[in-house]
Amino acid sequence: MLAARFSVVGVDYPGTGGTPRADEPLRLDELADQLVAAADAEGLERFAVLGYPLGGNVAVRIASRHPERVTALVLTAAFARADNRLELVGGLWRRLAERDEREAMASLLVPLAVNPAVLEDLTPAQVDQLVRETAASMPPGAADHVALLEGADLRAEIATLDVPSLVIATTEDHLVPLPLQRELADALPGARLAELPTGHLPFAERPAEWAALVSGFLRATTPER
Repeated sequence: MLAARFSVVGVDYPGTGGTPRADEPLRLDELADQLVAAADAEGLERFAVLGYPLGGNVAVRIASRHPERVTALVLTAAFARADNRLELVGGLWRRLAERDEREAMASLLVPLAVNPAVLEDLTPAQVDQLVRETAASMPPGAADHVALLEGADLRAEIATLDVPSLVIATTEDHLVPLPLQRELADALPGARLAELPTGHLPFAERPAEWAALVSGFLRATTPER
């Protein structure tokens, strides 16, 4: 839906898609620079950055390190800091990922990520299928990605940004709770906050509404390419 109006560039970070895992722990600075390098390869001098949850931290770092390149930020189900609860979930998620216990990871994440009302409407067979599909979708680099949660706190950095920003909060999200998402919007100067009544996956649960929020904001803030 976004590509019908804009040039959309997706990056497979280390340990996802066709990109092998990194040999060293991931760092936000390197991930930010990798995305900018991808934009360079596509001939994009300036661009909006869409970040979804941990990708929100990468997006913030891009705007901080390369402010002349970024025309807008769109942050979905994102956070400015990892609170104690999110750190605990992330620690368990990471340990399961390191042991490649995919079904256990999926059993942890499905009830946190899926809208509780949607999950409750599923039959036991559908829940089992959802857990299996989630387990199969886990990228090899999951443990490396989740490690970025440890001690994550970008509030001071976020407060210095000067870029049009949209924070799309997922109100039924039990993985990144709504108060953390609202805290991000409050910390980001001039940010617009929009809330969707979904779990952690708004582009799966309400894709048209999510895309409309994104495209409407981008049309108002960035040139179309």
